[in-house]
Amino acid sequence: MSTEKIGIIMHGVTGRMGKNQHLIRSILAIRAQGGVTLSNGSQLMPDPIIVGRNRDKVAALSNQLGIERFTDDLDAALSNPYDTIFFDAASTQLRPTLLKKAIDAGKHVYSEKPVSEGLEDAIAIARYAKEKGVKNGIVHDKLDLPGLLKLKRLRDSGFFGRILSVKGEFGYWVFEGDWMPSQRPSWNYRAEDGGGMISDMLCHWRYVLDNVVAPVKSVSCLGATHIPARIDEAGETYKATADDAAYASFLLDGPEGDIVAHINSSWCTRVYRDDLVTFQVDGTHGSAIAGLHSCKSQHRVNTPKPVWNPDEPQTMNFQEGWEEVPDNQDFDNGFKVQWEQFLRHVAEDAPWKYTLLEGAKGVQLAEAGYQSWRERRWVDLEPLEV
Repeated sequence: MSTEKIGIIMHGVTGRMGKNQHLIRSILAIRAQGGVTLSNGSQLMPDPIIVGRNRDKVAALSNQLGIERFTDDLDAALSNPYDTIFFDAASTQLRPTLLKKAIDAGKHVYSEKPVSEGLEDAIAIARYAKEKGVKNGIVHDKLDLPGLLKLKRLRDSGFFGRILSVKGEFGYWVFEGDWMPSQRPSWNYRAEDGGGMISDMLCHWRYVLDNVVAPVKSVSCLGATHIPARIDEAGETYKATADDAAYASFLLDGPEGDIVAHINSSWCTRVYRDDLVTFQVDGTHGSAIAGLHSCKSQHRVNTPKPVWNPDEPQTMNFQEGWEEVPDNQDFDNGFKVQWEQFLRHVAEDAPWKYTLLEGAKGVQLAEAGYQSWRERRWVDLEPLEV
């Protein structure tokens, strides 16, 4: 069995997400398993080079993880023909410029989301990648989570009958940073630095709803900045200028009529549910609720018949009527699964759906969400093309 190396420029992976999910749990995990198996039986072995502005940081990370190649010179990395893929997990504000620079260097590009802060830039970079003929992709990590894979399996099997509605709850309490350190970076709460719940999470909800339930066709969104001031990493108080919660309703284009979806997203809520995010889908024949890993369902023949009586304590245990959807397969890390898919796409043109155009759809929904909040109305989504 032959092994072929593929060089990958990994930019912005000194941060938590880039380091843990993309570098350690994806690229290094793929290396540890012996590479990605291609259709001809050969192994494709990723060979990363860590790139960042702070040479000491990238050197320390490289030494920690046993990665031989690192640099603080992005231009030099892009000029090396050995490295054929450019990956970015750094600043959203700089992403379109960096991706264009990589495309001009002839690299295939893969990036975290959102692909840009605005729809115009998102469409422009998607069109540019298509014109230049490079393979391109955007991270869509939640689609390969076990809970959502099971939820999609139920949809595909016809379990729900006609789907009526979706209810989503996402979030947790992010500490302000005074008596307890914050567990999210301060830029998340500054609009001028690209922060905001709507820009962050509606990009996710677009691909989740589109692929697991039905395509999104319109949105009504209310944002809020519940915590007006926070404490940054240096212990300084700063004004929170970005939204830290979003309350959004969506109309989905279901095969048998509109589906109503509502998702609450908040960094100012305390969790009283099975997971940090849950999605409940209700249909005429059954319902299901999924978290990151678990998915429980209730068919119409198992549905209890409660009677409203506010004068007596409730005697039914409603959770008892739900059954766990079995795994029935081994689930790998979602980020790693997508890296393997993209590497096969680059190496042998294997099928790949999640292009930069799909990333632009997420930006479109976020932009429409802000417009809806600003104008206090429903906003329809127009089809996107490049």
